[in-house]
Amino acid sequence: MPRILRAAFALLNLFGSLTSAYTPLSDETLRNIPRAGADFDIHTGSILAPILIPRVPGTPGSIAVQNHFIDWFKTNLPKWTIEIQNSTATTPATGSKQVPFANIIITRDPPWTQAGDAGRLALVAHYDSKLTPTGFIGATDSAAPCAMIMHAARSIDEALTQKWAVMEAAKATDTGGDLEEEKGVQIIFLDGEEAFVAWNARDSLYGARSLAEEWETKTHHAMATYKTALNSITLFLLLDLLGAPKPVVPSYFDTTHWAYKALAKIESRLRSLKVSQSKIDQPFLVDGEKDVSRKFSGIEDDHLPFLHRGVEILHLIPTPFPSVWHRLSDDGEHLDMPTVEDWAQMITAFVGEWMDLEGHFPKAKKEKRASSSKTEL
Repeated sequence: MPRILRAAFALLNLFGSLTSAYTPLSDETLRNIPRAGADFDIHTGSILAPILIPRVPGTPGSIAVQNHFIDWFKTNLPKWTIEIQNSTATTPATGSKQVPFANIIITRDPPWTQAGDAGRLALVAHYDSKLTPTGFIGATDSAAPCAMIMHAARSIDEALTQKWAVMEAAKATDTGGDLEEEKGVQIIFLDGEEAFVAWNARDSLYGARSLAEEWETKTHHAMATYKTALNSITLFLLLDLLGAPKPVVPSYFDTTHWAYKALAKIESRLRSLKVSQSKIDQPFLVDGEKDVSRKFSGIEDDHLPFLHRGVEILHLIPTPFPSVWHRLSDDGEHLDMPTVEDWAQMITAFVGEWMDLEGHFPKAKKEKRASSSKTEL
């Protein structure tokens, strides 16, 4: 795409015009969205179980989870690039001792682009756990959200490869004349969200504050559509406190209410297609039929350093918080797995629609029916 057209798309994005590029998935594709299944087993699951340990920043548990993320992506999704953004800070619990924080950023952009050419859907969750109470796991806060994002990445990876191969072939034969903006997917696992002693502006959001500050001035090449790493984020989709039964998740921001409604439509369709696992009397996304958001912005979370710098936010956090919030009972045994599965499928479908992947997902494998050898007597 010519640079001038890329710049035009960037300007359109600033005014919220990406709604026109959002393509719903077909019923068949929604039915075939993969389930997490055994990978979300709380004891042996290859995705979730390794995160269900105490992971306070700077501790062996934190390092183990960092290695889990890195090893899993290298093994399962080798086309995604991995970056670690490191910082240190003192905390009220450690005095003058510097605590290390490591944000893990995993990205997949169209293969022909340079950094700054593609606008990115950022899938975000924090992976650290609280210092107190001792032994706190934080399954909803936010081990399960991290696992949901990993599942979504794996579920759309082959479709991304297929779509971009088709686009490259069209470019090579000069038949790809569409003006679609370049889009990528970025996963951000943030460290240091939790307060060490008591939540305030300095004792919280350690990783998010460091990353937002660094990315605000991290510039791309001179002709880039998106001038900084922060500008490249077209939507910051933050997952937190997800995995408890019957969540009530409002819409918090007018400028991303359309995206909230798109996700709510996915939830409604998955339920009408009888794909959902949880049996509930109201949807998770309770504002899906409303024309505007609730404009409720009182929840402090990892989005704040990015919101204050102009990044568009879609915040998926329940109000009220789960009953296990910041208690030792926020562990794997208290996760509601049908709810966890539903969130994983909803996020996967949302990414598929945002990235315009309809028609590129692999066909579902048909189960072979055993032939009957029974004879009538």
